[in-house]
Amino acid sequence: MEGIRCSSVLSCYYSSKTHFKLRHQALEHCFLSLPPPPPRHPASRPKVRISLPSMALQVQDQQSFHKSKEMLPKIDKSGRFCSPRAARELALLIVYASCLQGSDPIRLFEKRINAAREPGYEFDKASLLQYNHMSFGGPPVTTHSVEEADELLRSDEQDSAIEAEVLSAPPKLVYSKLLLSFTRKLLVAIVDKWDNHVLAIDKVVPSNWKNEPAGRILELSILHLAMSEITVLGTRHPIVINEAVDLAKRFCDGAAPRIINGCLRTFVKDLAGTSTAQTSNSKLEVPLQV
Repeated sequence: MEGIRCSSVLSCYYSSKTHFKLRHQALEHCFLSLPPPPPRHPASRPKVRISLPSMALQVQDQQSFHKSKEMLPKIDKSGRFCSPRAARELALLIVYASCLQGSDPIRLFEKRINAAREPGYEFDKASLLQYNHMSFGGPPVTTHSVEEADELLRSDEQDSAIEAEVLSAPPKLVYSKLLLSFTRKLLVAIVDKWDNHVLAIDKVVPSNWKNEPAGRILELSILHLAMSEITVLGTRHPIVINEAVDLAKRFCDGAAPRIINGCLRTFVKDLAGTSTAQTSNSKLEVPLQV
């Protein structure tokens, strides 16, 4: 399979990139060009607004500032990620990059796995301890000084630099062998069910997403990832939906997490209805008497 075939909702996946390039610069830099990207998606970066009466500064909160160290990703004895969340994140970013390039996600994954390291390249494993898979953009908060707002901005830029370093590093240095195997299974499932899930996605996504598929590649990739894990790998749907919503909170903006939650719940409901109908039909079949 030379590349993901596109039709219906995904027919514009490989067309104009202007809109979504602005929305997902960090991901493109990590997977299409390795130099460190600018701070990630503007929706999750602190934004300063000045209220003239009080001169208080409104900033977009990074929940990573308020989350405890207990939310840090799990690291195995070799110092690599061993949490399934990390594998799903890697699979999502590979699919996203393959859509931008018009390439096969499995081949892209293998290419990244087997890519030779640049001379003199060194990966700081300490960045894995600072990387937070649960870092989401939150509601606005108020700071009472320019210094406090600047500190939040500096912290966010540091988080973005860590994210860029981790996501652009050779996967074998970041993910355990078990996670890399799980990631490949997810990608194989996505490719195997791509055409079927294009039709399923067409039924559940809102009309405005259908009208701008080139600007919704990341959101649609999350749906493909979740649907494939449910139907092929058989992971319990509450777990998959929760993971998909968290990925949307982390990498998407606006109402995407809520919409993805609704789309997947409708998808699961339709699956259950189809399964029930097939069971009923099989019971109605009467064996021929010979």
